[in-house]
Amino acid sequence: MSYLKAAVFDWAGTIIDFGSRAPMEAFVEVFQRFGVTLTVAEARGPMGLPKLDHIRALGELDSVRSQWRAAKGSDFDEAAAQAIYEVFVPLNAEVVSDFADLVPGAAQTVSALRARGLKIGSTTGYTRDIMERLLPLAAAQGYAPDNLVCAGDLWTGRPTPAMMWKCFLDLQIDDPATVVKVDDTGVGILEGKRAGAWTVGVSLSGNEVGLSPEDLAALPDRERATLNTRAREKLLDAGADFVIDSVADLPALLPEIESVLLRRRAVA
Repeated sequence: MSYLKAAVFDWAGTIIDFGSRAPMEAFVEVFQRFGVTLTVAEARGPMGLPKLDHIRALGELDSVRSQWRAAKGSDFDEAAAQAIYEVFVPLNAEVVSDFADLVPGAAQTVSALRARGLKIGSTTGYTRDIMERLLPLAAAQGYAPDNLVCAGDLWTGRPTPAMMWKCFLDLQIDDPATVVKVDDTGVGILEGKRAGAWTVGVSLSGNEVGLSPEDLAALPDRERATLNTRAREKLLDAGADFVIDSVADLPALLPEIESVLLRRRAVA
C-alpha cells in the first residue's frame, strides 16, 4: 500500500528534453528578431515561469532594456512583451518537437509509480498550443499523464500554487501531503511548496545544468560533479525537500518520503 497518492511532473528538463534546451533556442531567436542579443545563460534565468512572464522578466535585464531602447527608441514595456510573446509561441511550437525525447528512465519511472497506485499529474510553463505538439510525441514514447495544466489555462501560474490546485481537483486529491511535485526549476519547486506538496528537484537533467546527455557525458567527472552540485544547491535553496539527478532516481526515493510522512503523522 502506498501512502502517496500522486506525482506531478514538470515537462521540459524533467520528463522530456534533457537539459531543457528547446525554450532556449526560441528565446534567443525571438529576441534577436527584435534587435536584442540574448545569451543562453540570460534566457535560462527565469525558466519555469509561464512564457509571457518569462519574457517580462527578461525585459527587466539591464542588457535587454538598453538594447531594446537602442533598437526601438523606446523603453521595454508591456506592449513589447506582448509583441515578443506573439512571435515566441509559434516559434517555440516549431522547434519543440526536435527536443521531445523522454529523459532516460522517465517512462520506467512513471510505470513504477503507477504500479504503486500513484496518479500522474503534470504542469508546465508551455502554453496549450505548444503542448498539442508534444503530447502525441510523449505518448508514442510511453508517457501519457492523467492530467495537464498549462500556462494560460488559469488566471495565474507559477510560482503560485494555482496549477497544482487544479491538479488536485483533476486527480481527486484531498491531501497535498500525499503528492510529490517533481521539477527542474526553482519556480517549479515553489509551485509545489506553496501547494503543500513534497518537492523533488532534478539537477542533472534540467535547466540548471542545461546540457544534452551527450554533452554532459563528454565532460570530465570533476566538471560534471561541480555542475551537479551547483544545480542541487539552487534547487535546495528554492525549498526542494529532496534533489535527485533525474526522474530515473525517483522510485528509489519514494520509500524515504513515505517514511518521513508517516513519522510526521505519528507525531501529529
